[in-house]
Amino acid sequence: MALGGNVSATVLGAVETGNHRGLEQALASGNPIDETNANRQTALLVAVWKNDIQAARLLLDAGADVNAKDSLRDSPFLVAGAHGRTEILRMILAHGADLTSTNRFGGTALIPAAEKGHPDAVDMLIAAGVDVDHVNKLGWTALLEVAILTDGGPVSQRIVSALLAAGADAEINDFDGKNALVHARARGLSAIIALLEAAIAKD
Repeated sequence: MALGGNVSATVLGAVETGNHRGLEQALASGNPIDETNANRQTALLVAVWKNDIQAARLLLDAGADVNAKDSLRDSPFLVAGAHGRTEILRMILAHGADLTSTNRFGGTALIPAAEKGHPDAVDMLIAAGVDVDHVNKLGWTALLEVAILTDGGPVSQRIVSALLAAGADAEINDFDGKNALVHARARGLSAIIALLEAAIAKD
């Protein structure tokens, strides 16, 4: 909910306090749109973390940088994807998101979106063209992360199905020489096992 208040708010300060009127005024006054806080987070990144859709829309319409990274190498695009902020993600994808951008673990937005269980974000990132077989610094693809880190439940099954339908390679091995199927079997994820076995059999 927008707060009233200080007409002289900065862009960043307005977003941090949820002051949408102040944000509009700060933008209209030409205040720096990509000013950062102590953690090098821009106003847009703060809005993404807060899932403040209205603030994000105002900032994006004013030209905020969707790829600006903070001190942890998170950007508005990467966070929106990884944490399933789908309404904001949709807008960010229309404003020049770098689909090859990676986080501090060397992963694209798609990998944590898959692991954290955000199927709508996964679908959007796949449709946008994010590489489904990208390997992060841990040696894991999105498929591998689902097999290694999730409970294999219905949401994970939907995500695996989406990745496979998009052409994800189920036979990519991690740095230990194990693919997603090996990990799924070791963890007893029966539904994931069936999906991966079917995909590998087709190849």
